[in-house]
Amino acid sequence: MSITSSQEDNRILPALALALVDNPRATLQELAKAVGISKATLYRFCRTREQLIERLMSHSAEVFNQVLHMSDLESGPSLEGLKRLIANNMEHRELTVFLMYYWWKADSADSDAEAGWQNALDAFFLRGQQQGVFRIDIPAPTLTEIWGSIMIGLVDAERRGRVARAGLSVLIETAFLHGALSE
Repeated sequence: MSITSSQEDNRILPALALALVDNPRATLQELAKAVGISKATLYRFCRTREQLIERLMSHSAEVFNQVLHMSDLESGPSLEGLKRLIANNMEHRELTVFLMYYWWKADSADSDAEAGWQNALDAFFLRGQQQGVFRIDIPAPTLTEIWGSIMIGLVDAERRGRVARAGLSVLIETAFLHGALSE
């Protein structure tokens, strides 16, 4: 099997991301076996573990830029934008978990991507506050951090088997919008 197309990247890279998180000390051979490819195929794809992590970081940044674009946060009702944002992020939970564990290895280009995501989300939450959808007593950048923490935390909890996959999007939305306060 030859890994050359972006379709193959979209299939193999998330599996490799999860394999790296599940077994951070795995050899390239163990990672290849975990995702069902040969070591030679993985070696042609990335010759070292560091190259694999760099490629995954770059791929993750590209995917999450697409997620933000596809979520269309600049228009329409903010509540619908939030639902799209959550749904689009859920399609890439393996990359979310990977970034959680490996973001500390990010270079300046990846840090620029993070700043872009933060700015886009800050603007989205500010617009939602202006529409009266989100609380105004919490600054928009803080809402970005709260949303990100809930998203990342629950996606990782699902990976570890502590939270069911079924209904995870609704759980993230509910936890963000309503917190844990009993009504």
